[in-house]
Amino acid sequence: MTPHNHAKPGDYAEAVLLPGDPLRAKWIAETFFEAPKLVNSVRNCLGYTGSWKGKPVSVQATGMGQPSLSIYVHELINVYGAKTLLRVGTCGGLNAKVKVRDLILAQAATTDSAIVKDRFGPYNFAPIADFGLLRAAAEKAEAAGMRFHAGNMLSSDIFYHADGFAGYGALPEHGVIGVEMEAAALYTLAARFGVKALTICTMTDCLITKEEINAEERQTSLKDMVTLALDVAIGA
Repeated sequence: MTPHNHAKPGDYAEAVLLPGDPLRAKWIAETFFEAPKLVNSVRNCLGYTGSWKGKPVSVQATGMGQPSLSIYVHELINVYGAKTLLRVGTCGGLNAKVKVRDLILAQAATTDSAIVKDRFGPYNFAPIADFGLLRAAAEKAEAAGMRFHAGNMLSSDIFYHADGFAGYGALPEHGVIGVEMEAAALYTLAARFGVKALTICTMTDCLITKEEINAEERQTSLKDMVTLALDVAIGA
């Protein structure tokens, strides 16, 4: 047990999905898991364990932003023995070729966050996904006919830029295709502790075209994303 998690040792599977929203964690468990069991509810940051296609899997909400995610991921790895961590979330689009409902597989994650920068002194650490998970996700998405893009994601601590799209500077020109708030910290911690991590996001609003996904399309797209993530997590 920790100050943020009252689960007991063994309550989590080695493979864990990581949505930010606690209610999305609940929805994932109740929609996809066989025999879901609530294992954590501290601060209403919900965690569940069940099975998918006969194999154990967990889901744990991480809250919003890299500092919050870092707490839960650190404890999942070091206290509960998690080995494979997949963030499942939504993101904004920074490239017009990425359409709403498309999936972004975050091959790498640029960041403006000091939570990643400060540890490496004069070096700019480049947080990247586990290649095996990335390859499996791309192959499974392609086989299922899902529209996806593998590329560089921005994990930003800033949601509302005073300068709007201009606040992202030259990043879109250098291949950064989406923006969210957690992937870089996840990849950094995975590298630090020698575990596997991947971020899969559904693009729900394009910051260039101003297209947005409606509620019904969002739910359908999230089902595709979570099914893909679960199959990758258990190696199906």
